[in-house]
Amino acid sequence: MKLSIIVPVYNVLPYIRQCLDSLVGQTAGDYEILLVDDGSTDGTAAVLEEYRDRYPELIKLRRVDNGGQGRARNFAIQEARGEFLGFIDSDDSIALDMYEKLLAKAEDTGADVVVCDWLARYDDGREEALPACVQEHPLASAGSACNKIFRRELVGELRFPVGLWYEDFYFSAMMLIRAKKVEYVREPLYIYRRHQDSTMRNNNSAKNLDMLKIMDMLSEQMLPEHREEFEFFLINHVLLDTVSRVSRQDTPDRGEVLSRLRAYVRDTIPRLGSCSSYQKESGRRRLIMRLNYMGLDRLAMGILDLKARLSK
Repeated sequence: MKLSIIVPVYNVLPYIRQCLDSLVGQTAGDYEILLVDDGSTDGTAAVLEEYRDRYPELIKLRRVDNGGQGRARNFAIQEARGEFLGFIDSDDSIALDMYEKLLAKAEDTGADVVVCDWLARYDDGREEALPACVQEHPLASAGSACNKIFRRELVGELRFPVGLWYEDFYFSAMMLIRAKKVEYVREPLYIYRRHQDSTMRNNNSAKNLDMLKIMDMLSEQMLPEHREEFEFFLINHVLLDTVSRVSRQDTPDRGEVLSRLRAYVRDTIPRLGSCSSYQKESGRRRLIMRLNYMGLDRLAMGILDLKARLSK
């Protein structure tokens, strides 16, 4: 079998049919869909059973006690039979030819990981095509597992962290480090719903400290051999993304969380200017990173907001 599509599902009744319709209609051919109901309580389970009964040769359905997305994905990886693995969030959908195109790219190039671009669908109905990464760097697409396929042989015993935010980042980062070849399909084939309460747009400052646990896990796997790559992840996903995200929040512990995030980066990179990954960033990104590193994140956000207003 060429592909296993893994879908953890929890209480997504308004969206699950659209997701499943996009999966059962894939033009890829030789694939299976592994649905893991993570203890849904809103009627989602009945819809999953309906689709399983309609497509018994295509869909496998398992139900587990609620334990989070990472645990549900790990459960399905154990049963997956495909040469490649794909992961879909159950409130999203994909273009009907997404996996055909990703698999064709893997077949043509021998890639271990193939990545496509995004189509963001907002709650107000707007849509926006977004690139998989905004930097010319082989590790720049590490954020999510959903717009990719991964060669199962390379996944091996790697699993998603359980009970932590940013588990996607850990898995994708490790796969990109392991991969001998990564290829891109520059089309917005993965359609994701951009909710206000998503992890990337959250208002829970303390939970963002999970990123430091993820970085600790990556350091155990990457250092000392992949120090430059580790520092790339550190300055982009902690110093730039996570610090910027938390700085926009309005929570009592925001300041403490920001201090811990900065301290983690400073302990690893005492002199930001001497970091080779930092030196290779664009001037705009270096400016925001430098301000965040110095504790001037409010100024950094003001600059970003001004730039966004001027670009409209």
